[in-house]
Amino acid sequence: MPTDAALDTASSRRRVLEWSDRALVAKAGQGLDGLAFLRAMMAGEVPPPPLIALLGIDLVSAEPGRVTMRRGPGAYLCNPLGSVHGGALASLPDSVMGCAVHATLPLGRGDTTLEITVNDLRAVTAASGSLTAVGEIVHAERRQAVAEARLSDGAGRPCATASTTCLLIDLQPPAPDPVVAAWTRVS
Repeated sequence: MPTDAALDTASSRRRVLEWSDRALVAKAGQGLDGLAFLRAMMAGEVPPPPLIALLGIDLVSAEPGRVTMRRGPGAYLCNPLGSVHGGALASLPDSVMGCAVHATLPLGRGDTTLEITVNDLRAVTAASGSLTAVGEIVHAERRQAVAEARLSDGAGRPCATASTTCLLIDLQPPAPDPVVAAWTRVS
């Protein structure tokens, strides 16, 4: 274990993060279909989910079945070798594929990842520049959807490809407000 004298505080870094309560994000999305929800996030009308804020992912565009996201490689995501950790890297294509699926869903439907496969094509480092991920639906049915993603670096070189299968689910309607429910029964 290093002693205080062994710690080089000049080389330490700090990352301050703020995020919105996930329940507020979900509530903001109630009453919106998948595409409207994503576009409301892009417009700043709905806060991003906490993980998107944590990883510094920006939603660039959203169309039915096709979504683009961007993120800087971020030194805070690197492993000891200086490349972005595989799990941190996989979160970008996972997010963009899930949102591509979500962009096709009507009000009252949601999705969750059943499986994801990521094929890294090159190391991503701080020198890679901003990463862009494009996710697209390949096939969708009532219960499942399949999507693919391509991840490229700041120079447009491919860094990874990915595929996913998402489970499509019916969302539970929000619980009634107990104050409104009690007032309605009395009236």
